[in-house]
Amino acid sequence: MSLSGKPVDPEAVHKMERPDPSLMTYYVLVCLLTGPLFPVLIVPYYFRYHTMRYRFDGDGISMRWGILFRKEIHLTYTRIQDIHLTSNLIERWLGLARIQVQTASGSSSAEMTIEGMKEYELVRDFIYSKMRGHGTSPETPAAGGIAPADLSAEVAACLREVSAELRLLRQERGRDGNRGV
Repeated sequence: MSLSGKPVDPEAVHKMERPDPSLMTYYVLVCLLTGPLFPVLIVPYYFRYHTMRYRFDGDGISMRWGILFRKEIHLTYTRIQDIHLTSNLIERWLGLARIQVQTASGSSSAEMTIEGMKEYELVRDFIYSKMRGHGTSPETPAAGGIAPADLSAEVAACLREVSAELRLLRQERGRDGNRGV
């Protein structure tokens, strides 16, 4: 189940590989706002749009772009700490949003920004379900073959045992301290 209440369709997300054509429209509009710098700024945005690829698989998310200076980012779902959706006025008008994926890397900025998606809520919900471990099947037991309910009972029993031993050690130490040892 997604954050928006709709079921997440992993196949739809796995099929997404390219940004929506509206992203190029967004790039053109942003470059037009710069006035005389338009010819200089549109060239890198043009190549960025045409070389940008996404891959959502069972391990994580990959994003790559660039011709002369190739950049590729791969994040596993277990490293993801937080997900943010952002969009400015022009992006909302075009129906786009940026999905900012953050890890515990120590940087305050997003490790990866997935842009040019019209199905941004679906992608966000898919990533969120994967990072929280809901992407595994219920038949797959967690933690080395132990079901979660059995695991918590086993941990509780182990903690009780450790607590009892600590009490005994404190009592022994207290007796030894009274003898002057």
